[in-house]
Amino acid sequence: MTAFHEVLFRLKLTFGATGGPERRTEIVTLGSGREERNTPWAHARRRYDVGGAVSVLDDLHELIAFFEARRGRLHGFRFRDFADWRSGAPSAAPAASDQAIGAGNGAQTAFQLIKAYGEGADAYQRPIRKPVSGSVLMAVNGVALSPSGYAVDHATGLVTLVSAPAAGHAVTAGYAFDTPVRFDSDRLEASLDAFGAGRLIQIALIELTL
Repeated sequence: MTAFHEVLFRLKLTFGATGGPERRTEIVTLGSGREERNTPWAHARRRYDVGGAVSVLDDLHELIAFFEARRGRLHGFRFRDFADWRSGAPSAAPAASDQAIGAGNGAQTAFQLIKAYGEGADAYQRPIRKPVSGSVLMAVNGVALSPSGYAVDHATGLVTLVSAPAAGHAVTAGYAFDTPVRFDSDRLEASLDAFGAGRLIQIALIELTL
């Protein structure tokens, strides 16, 4: 049975990783030379390579243990992408006003955390499924809520308010988050360069759609 393990890939092994979002675009060139472009993906999918972050045998040993505990590609886990891990800029502490996640209607109390990329009608809304525990800040109509005024499901990114916001009142949030990923191979391939040092040729991670 597959599962998601709510464990964070060791931060030390994250530094030196490469990667980012991937899109899939299908392009058909017509006889006139014009193109028709479409995408079957509603959301981007991020890929990472963490092989470059491993430089000593102790790190290699720890990574092998983590890989084995996940059973290779079988189980997902949390990965912190330091280029994109907060509701605002990576260098700025989250604020309750960072992201608009909904509007009140007088009855709704549950809101999904999202992050907008771009502005206006062209903005992409990314669901945030793995917020960091203790990081979520909420506000309604510009007024910050007490932590006792809402509950956060850190496994899904769903926030439930104690009281339903009034109709038209903006619901905003700030948070830190992890990216859900799995290993993209059932095999680890390592090279022992010298005593006390090791190097992974490649170890790929791929984002999960949850």
